[in-house]
Amino acid sequence: MIKQKRDSSKFLTPQEIVAYLDHYIIGQKKAKMSVAIALRNRWRRQRVTGKLKEEIYPNNIILIGPTGVGKTEIARRLANLVQAPFIKVEASKFTEVGYVGRDVDSMVRDLMEIGVSMVKSEKTEGLIDKAEILAEDRILDLLLPTNRPQEVPQKDFVIMDDGKIAVSDTKEKLRKMLKAGKLDDRVVKVETNKPNLPFIEVFTNAGADDMSLKLQEAFTDTFPQKTKKRNLTVKEAKRVLAIEEAQKLLDMEEVVSEAKSRVENSGIVFLDEIDKIVGSNSKAGPDVSREGVQRDLLPIVEGSNVLTKYGMVKTDHVLFIAAGAFHNAKPSDLIPELQGRFPIRVELDSLNKDDFYRILIEPENALIKQYIALIATESAKLNFTDDAIKKIAELAANVNEQMENIGARRLHTVMTALLEDILFKLPNRELKEININGEYVVDQLKNIIENKDLSRYIL
Repeated sequence: MIKQKRDSSKFLTPQEIVAYLDHYIIGQKKAKMSVAIALRNRWRRQRVTGKLKEEIYPNNIILIGPTGVGKTEIARRLANLVQAPFIKVEASKFTEVGYVGRDVDSMVRDLMEIGVSMVKSEKTEGLIDKAEILAEDRILDLLLPTNRPQEVPQKDFVIMDDGKIAVSDTKEKLRKMLKAGKLDDRVVKVETNKPNLPFIEVFTNAGADDMSLKLQEAFTDTFPQKTKKRNLTVKEAKRVLAIEEAQKLLDMEEVVSEAKSRVENSGIVFLDEIDKIVGSNSKAGPDVSREGVQRDLLPIVEGSNVLTKYGMVKTDHVLFIAAGAFHNAKPSDLIPELQGRFPIRVELDSLNKDDFYRILIEPENALIKQYIALIATESAKLNFTDDAIKKIAELAANVNEQMENIGARRLHTVMTALLEDILFKLPNRELKEININGEYVVDQLKNIIENKDLSRYIL
């Protein structure tokens, strides 16, 4: 499995990115190629020298296609693939400034938070060895007695489980016991830091998230850090204290600086359901707010400065990938300025029965493989014949044609109806091996398929 590592000198080629997506998404070659090229161009821009580098802007992409064809799945897999700040947001969650709801600037603030968390995690890994030593020292201080005979140094004594004081050669000998795991089950009282205040929510027309964070920072600077005491085993205490010590060792200014650079130069925003902010020709009612969201979104996409708790963040080189089904609207219904900011348009293909057949068996997370794994947990074996899989694909395609086309999501409803009785009966000693063939599929689903009104609600 391809896994992108954080290495500025090497980045996945477009062919490797498409090969990775092929493990989970059937078809949609054009969409995969467009996304792969856009990702590789991020790396190419970083290699450009001189002033021209700042003039190379990302070509934002809009994916157009019916529901259930793989638009959102592409976003999910990209999040696992790219080692860059990545966020997926629903366009329908945003409202125009002045309306109740989240403002579009919040997506940049959230992207910055993801960038900071990513860098902190990477930096912490490099500090974990030193942090573990500091954590061990704190645990040893807890294990050594506070009330000891004055004539004997503290380092020569340790409190045993029965409360008695026993002689130990040195503190280092106790450290060896700690590393060997001989003290893991001992219980110690650990004092750890805790947040000064819970999250404060302030409701204003704009910047509510930023306002609440600034209030927290103000109170944090005013009041001292609070602590709380917890009874933990030595094994748990080592983990908790190591994390706390690693946080203390972090240089947050360096973390924020690197995170800001990654967000501004490598950040990716996947804007799903963008068709939901396309209004009709009506100039009254909620459509006014939808067009307002587009106007608010425009400066973010074309490049602007957004205020976050970590300072101003520029969005000039953030890559935006939008997606929408556009059932009741067209991409041309977006305001012209926003259309121009998404120069690459890719139409995803509708899925047919042949695609459904491949979806059921080929991806690493194929639905057939999922149900086989689920039923195996009940000490039963589930088998599908090839004609059964073809019949499932055919039925799903037919239902999509006769009713609402929901793409590959139809397979979930068909499989649930097909295996409902089996899943209900398990565990059962008599059901050790279950064989599903084409006849069984027809028998289980024929009443639902024939009854159009019933299938409309069940499938």
